[in-house]
Amino acid sequence: MANNTIPKKEFFAPIKAWKYMFRKPVTIKVPYVKREAAERYRGFHVNDWNECIGCATCAKICPTDAIKMVEVDDLPHEYGKKPQRPVIDYGRCSFCAMCVDICTTGSLKMTREYIHISPKPEDFVFAPTEKGIHGVDEVPIGWVRDDDSDLLELERVEMEMIEGEERAKSFIEYVKGYSKEKAMHEAARCVECALCTDRCPQHMQIPEYIKAIWKDDLKDALRWLLKGDESNNMLGANPFSAVCGRVCTHRCEEACSIGNRGEAIAIRWLKRYIVDNVPEYEKVLDDIKPAKKDKKVAIVGSGPAGLSAAYFLATMGYEVEVFEALSKPGGVMRYGIPSYRLPDEALDKDISFIQALGVKIHVGVSVGKEIPLQKLKEQFDAVFVSTGFTLGRSTNVPGTEHEDVIQALPLLREIRDYLRGEGPKPKIPKSLVVIGGGNVAMDVARSMARLQNMEYGSVDVKVTCLERNYEEMPADMEEIEEGLEEGVKFYPGWGPVRIIIDDDKVKGVELKKCVEVFDENKRFNPKFDEEQKLYLDADMVVEAIGQAPDYSYLPEELKEKLEFVRGRILTNEYRQTSIEWLFAGGDIVNGPDIIHGVADGYWAARGIDEFLTKGGK
Repeated sequence: MANNTIPKKEFFAPIKAWKYMFRKPVTIKVPYVKREAAERYRGFHVNDWNECIGCATCAKICPTDAIKMVEVDDLPHEYGKKPQRPVIDYGRCSFCAMCVDICTTGSLKMTREYIHISPKPEDFVFAPTEKGIHGVDEVPIGWVRDDDSDLLELERVEMEMIEGEERAKSFIEYVKGYSKEKAMHEAARCVECALCTDRCPQHMQIPEYIKAIWKDDLKDALRWLLKGDESNNMLGANPFSAVCGRVCTHRCEEACSIGNRGEAIAIRWLKRYIVDNVPEYEKVLDDIKPAKKDKKVAIVGSGPAGLSAAYFLATMGYEVEVFEALSKPGGVMRYGIPSYRLPDEALDKDISFIQALGVKIHVGVSVGKEIPLQKLKEQFDAVFVSTGFTLGRSTNVPGTEHEDVIQALPLLREIRDYLRGEGPKPKIPKSLVVIGGGNVAMDVARSMARLQNMEYGSVDVKVTCLERNYEEMPADMEEIEEGLEEGVKFYPGWGPVRIIIDDDKVKGVELKKCVEVFDENKRFNPKFDEEQKLYLDADMVVEAIGQAPDYSYLPEELKEKLEFVRGRILTNEYRQTSIEWLFAGGDIVNGPDIIHGVADGYWAARGIDEFLTKGGK
């Protein structure tokens, strides 16, 4: 068949080209005469070092391997940033601009500079700054990322959850979790920069398990969760992944590089997706068969730190026994977190996994009462204490001695026991004031809103705190927003003056305006406008202004040997106290945070192993 798409070449075409023989050629005398490049020219790079976070995304996407990340000594190490910057080899660079199109902060751009002459090859390997390759103050910008070329997906895959008015009617878990399709879609947004791993107190191997989700390999994803980096002493393993997949403070998401221009990867929800979709994850125990050691370790307290330490010690071959004063293991996870956020089923799944390794848990045994700490020392080779913050703090304003002015943690425990059918119905006020601006205050307010709805069909819960606005409040913003949706009212910027008692009944709270919470040295030193007052009706008041440790189980002779800093026990990096056989972690060392507790358990296990391996007792 004849090809009609290519025209026949004209016979006289070469003769027509002869006319150019008599024209004067255009000569560019490089570098003496410079022709201006097009506005979107892809020339040499510039990089704003103040915006660059060293995430290495540009280096990973470069198709010619022209970009290397180099450590910079003068850069500080900050969470959410790495002290490194890209170095570009222009002998390899193809000027494709993919590095610019995927830059997570927008710091990297290309210029209209395209001429650089040097006899030295090393002059073409350059770490771009704002001044470009020639070190000038105003570099003509060429190619920059736009909506058409952007390689990042900046919007988070929406998590399905029960709406506010509906979820406030029950204690059903309101976050529904990702489907397979949504989880894989969200996982695909990750650029594997690992800034999240650095920010996580336990240094979980987050990019690895997210990549496994994207590959639809949940078995591999689960191994990253429960065993971490096996080549590095299980660093990053988290035996409470079902718990942390729901209630972790997810500070890792604050460091997510995608969050600089869009919404951070939903790291917490992706972790939950893994554990919720592997029915029997004890199967990862098949190859955890350590050689048994003839050493025994006692754990006091079955919260996240205690049970995590038990898990890691068991994987090392130690015999571990846990002593818990309450009737069920779990500590704050069991009794302090409302079931609409953390149902028992998720916690039990994690604890069963730990017990499957042979960890023994004794409940209803209070160390210091039923069994002295000194006796544990005699029966075991090392002891780890993680007794948490079990005592509440009071404002001590007039009226706080009334029986209807109560502490947050005992009330939350009472609510959980009631909902499990293991305790009486707590008193449900028609009008409640919660004093405090943290997550514990939110848990009380949102739990009581549900009970009021179930009892009276309406909500009257008011939260007041010293912090002057939502941004200053220590509670997570999502807790505040969801509380508002559930009918809770907020009054930030007020401090209690007195609880109003009339006819031996609580009637309300009188407050004064707080104008400053911290002084210029960032120390807690509130100041008030005594002229501005507010009155809130209430027939019950809950104080949720912080918790304190209970060290009554420690004998005085041991207390004298321990070091305390602001009420917390001082330890070394392996959570070893000044008493060599005694280790400590959790709230009493680093404050209330589940993932921090897991990290404390990990490092304590490492420390105990080192102590016992060297023959300590």
